[in-house]
Amino acid sequence: MTLRLDDAATWPGNVASDVAGDVADLPPGDVGAGARTVDAADRFARLIMPHLGDAHTLACWITGNPVDAEDVVQEACLRAFRVIATIAEGDGRTRMLAAVRSAALAWLRKYRPEMLVSPDEFGAAERERMKCFEADDETPEAALIAKTDAASLKAAIAALPAPFREAIVLRDVQDLSYREIADVTGVPIGTVMSRLARGRTRLIRMIGCRTR
Repeated sequence: MTLRLDDAATWPGNVASDVAGDVADLPPGDVGAGARTVDAADRFARLIMPHLGDAHTLACWITGNPVDAEDVVQEACLRAFRVIATIAEGDGRTRMLAAVRSAALAWLRKYRPEMLVSPDEFGAAERERMKCFEADDETPEAALIAKTDAASLKAAIAALPAPFREAIVLRDVQDLSYREIADVTGVPIGTVMSRLARGRTRLIRMIGCRTR
């Protein structure tokens, strides 16, 4: 299931320009270093730049503010550029989203620590539910959420604790697989499944309250 929200593809071009300017600065007088930097900039443009829209979407959902998301994405871009030589072909999106998540959580720790609620993983209900479906199967909760209008859905997702919110955005907005979400968040697939199950349950509860 992929949720289509109105502003999911919004990306501020000024941040992309700022990042491009930052990564294009060449060390003066060092031809070898300059050549390496040009190669790195080319790799960055090819592997990372196409995913800036997804990066900004994720940062918006985590920070709750598009202006703060711009700062987060710019920091994530610089982090990605520093390790661009280690990013393999085809891994750009996952690595960029992981950098965004890391930068966004650092931002939350500094400015919104109350949003960093650590959920208790693997409650009894989640253990039972995970026995009943394979990874990436459609669930009744996902089908119900998909029928909710965009405005109500956005408000409900924004109210979730950060670990649940990021799992739902990565899966249901950006359509990542469980394995890809695990790679981005650095947690086991079972934890991803638990957070999705619990996050979707909370979403349904909140959506129900809003529609009464």
